[in-house]
Amino acid sequence: MKETKFHIRLALPILVAFALNIFSANAQNVGIKTNLLYDAFASANLAVEVGLAPKWTLEISADYMPWKTYFDSTRKHLFVQPEARYWFCDRFSGHFLGIHAHSGIYNVSGSGISGGKSILGVDFSALDKYRYQGWFVGVGISYGYAFILSKHLNLELEIGAGYAYTCSDKFECAECGSKIASRVPFHYFGPTKAAVNFVILF
Repeated sequence: MKETKFHIRLALPILVAFALNIFSANAQNVGIKTNLLYDAFASANLAVEVGLAPKWTLEISADYMPWKTYFDSTRKHLFVQPEARYWFCDRFSGHFLGIHAHSGIYNVSGSGISGGKSILGVDFSALDKYRYQGWFVGVGISYGYAFILSKHLNLELEIGAGYAYTCSDKFECAECGSKIASRVPFHYFGPTKAAVNFVILF
């Protein structure tokens, strides 16, 4: 534990210094953004996008929800999603294609869907009966378009699809209960990204 804390203390100053270097070295080529769709569901999120070449950028986004949400359900998660983007015109404007990876942890129960339904191979009715706690990792591709609002403001739309492998422990009820299964695997194919981003450019 002490060794882990030491590594965290060592890593944080290095990450801060690296971030400051990026901002100073790439003036007018950095975007800070928030996904308005996630904001609508009270999910804290932030992304940074950095120009790498005239038609290439790298975005790293993070999303964190540590509390219960709508429909008397539990939605706790933390995930990151780095993405390399190719822009058809100038970067930060117009059409782009993206290749992203994603990884995170979750603790979910309660589908919020009356009657419970299976969508894209996911049995949401199981979330009304059980709680799942685990992790996931995967990849995907996306398409998007950035609207230029002003010199320093953009509105960005993006949709993506791909694959995720999840592994979770299963608990006998939505809010409590004993573990009834360990390391339950699941292969997901479907939407992996949806964004309406408000972007501030530097």
